[in-house]
Amino acid sequence: MQNAIAAELRHMYDLPGPRPWPLAGNLPQMRPLRIHQDVEAWSKQYGPLFTMRFGRAPILVVASHELVSAVLRDRPDGFRRPSITAQISDEMGGLPGVFLAEGTAWRDQRRMVMAALAPHAVKAYFPSLVAVVQRLRRRWQQAARDGSTIDLAEDLKRYSVDIIAGLAFGTEVNTIDGGEDVIQRHMDVVLPAVARRSIALFPYWRYVKLPQDRHLDSCLLALRQSVDELIAAARARLAAEPARRQRPSNLLEAMICAADEGGSGVDDKAVAGNVTTMLLAGEDTTSNTLAWMLYLLQQKPAAMQKAREEVLRVAPDPAAFSIEQMDGLDYLDACAQEAMRLKPVAPFIPLEALRDTVVGDVQVPKGGLLWCVMRHDSVSDEHVPDAADFKPERWLAGSEQAINKHVSMPFGAGVRTCPGRYLALLEIKLASAMLLSSFTIQSIATATSQPPEELMGFTMSPIGLQMRLEADHAGRQV
Repeated sequence: MQNAIAAELRHMYDLPGPRPWPLAGNLPQMRPLRIHQDVEAWSKQYGPLFTMRFGRAPILVVASHELVSAVLRDRPDGFRRPSITAQISDEMGGLPGVFLAEGTAWRDQRRMVMAALAPHAVKAYFPSLVAVVQRLRRRWQQAARDGSTIDLAEDLKRYSVDIIAGLAFGTEVNTIDGGEDVIQRHMDVVLPAVARRSIALFPYWRYVKLPQDRHLDSCLLALRQSVDELIAAARARLAAEPARRQRPSNLLEAMICAADEGGSGVDDKAVAGNVTTMLLAGEDTTSNTLAWMLYLLQQKPAAMQKAREEVLRVAPDPAAFSIEQMDGLDYLDACAQEAMRLKPVAPFIPLEALRDTVVGDVQVPKGGLLWCVMRHDSVSDEHVPDAADFKPERWLAGSEQAINKHVSMPFGAGVRTCPGRYLALLEIKLASAMLLSSFTIQSIATATSQPPEELMGFTMSPIGLQMRLEADHAGRQV
């Protein structure tokens, strides 16, 4: 970490911050579903470094993008995700994945996951991605014909689930057309429970089980059984067709092959953990980013028109989408980057110090907790001109409005940067290119026409966005 030049270092326990309540700390002053906004507001009040408390535990809040970047780049040796999160996951019978793994285990799993999510590997699955986006197109065409309102977040979640499940498992899951993904249904119970228990003042579930805890236990058991069955089926396919090891047909097979390499340090339990991680990390993050981007575009007609013109020029026919076309959608990519600057679906990252260290001019002891605010400088006029405005041009090469790209870190920073970023951006460009080439968007708004509120669950999602469409050109309908 940085060596402070100041004559005297401060200690995280002595910093200013919101006044805590006895025993409960600042938790009673925070709204669980708006916790990110509450900490962001304190950052404006107390500055880039201050202390808040969860119960009796002090937490150093870091809001400067330079300091956040330095902290994130000091992983995995200097910082880890809070041990309480791993403890909660372990006691829930969670499987180890690259998201929670640390040290040597993380390095071993990282190689496996990076191999499975590398751009060349994702490109091999591209026809499957196009098949899913075509399915979404047909659903929206029917909605346009019927004049019905589309629940944007729900439809985009189905889209992401179908892509991730298909890529991860090699089995088709069709939630877009009304099917059900059993694994995802269980994940929808597990993820909120991890978040809820991680900030609980008292671990009551260790002593008494409420109905929600018993339901959670049954979901965890079913989830483990389903993942074990998928791994067994994948191993059976690889055994029956050894040639598949040279060209795995899905990410699960690719991870098994990587794990089977000599000295990988990875077993089937780690493979299972990373399959589960892929689902939880790939569904809400991508669908919510896409929903935010489409909403922000709809608020800026000029940007919407530019994006539409690029799509019609580069990738006009969803039935013939190619990976090269998606890579050529520079303005659409800029729209995604700008949406992630304004509406990062991971607006904070909690960490724990693995050694005595210094952040800025503040001493942090081993075991000290940090809360990295990811949306502070990125929406500050001090760092981004007209920071509140949606201006995709900031992200284009050679633009006069070019932004310091390090101010926004939607995928993190350092060696623990999200390994699925290429897949996420590809999913976003596929769905938005399909939408812009096939439909005229009548509206994307809430029922009250007020801006959508931010809901902080596992990720930050917009509340209540509805979309109404009309199909462009009769010849495009199927």
